[in-house]
This record gives sequence, structure tokens and C-alpha cells, in this order.
Amino acid sequence: MNDLVNETTLVELSTLAALPFEPDKSKATLDALNEVLALVGQMQSLDVSNVRPLAHPLERHQTLRADSVTETIDPSALSQNAPLYEAGLYFVPKVIE
Repeated sequence: MNDLVNETTLVELSTLAALPFEPDKSKATLDALNEVLALVGQMQSLDVSNVRPLAHPLERHQTLRADSVTETIDPSALSQNAPLYEAGLYFVPKVIE
């Protein structure tokens, strides 16, 4: 297999990503990275010109409910704790001058 990432590149990547570099695990990490990059290389050679993009990996449709009023709120009950309330409006103190 052609190695796309070598140990020098791995050290540079770990420094740029601010990830700890463990020299004793570098061989396993290099093998895993190169395996993933080889798979990506294989996927790039596929012809996907007739494949439509998906919004979701599974063919699902969202079931929507009817848009109807289910609860009502009494404005007079909500305005009982408001310091200044008049004609359906809440008056608040000016914060920004």
C-alpha cells in the first residue's frame, strides 16, 4: 500500500491539531490513517454524476401534524406580575441610552 501519511506528517498533524503524539502508537495510527485515506481514494474514483444528494441517509418523510390552536393563554393572568402593562403591551425600563 502506498503510504499517504508518514511519521513526519503525523507529528506535524498532531502538532497542528493540538493532539498528544504517542510515539509507541505511531505505527498503528499511521496504518489506520493510510487505510482511511486509501478508502477515500477509492471512493473518489467512483462515478456519482447521476446520484442525487440526500437530505437524510434513509428514505424517510417527516409526518407533519395539523397546525391548529390547542391551548389559549389568558393575557390578564400573565400581566398580573408585570409592573407596567396597558392595552396588551408590557412596558419595560430603557436599558440602552
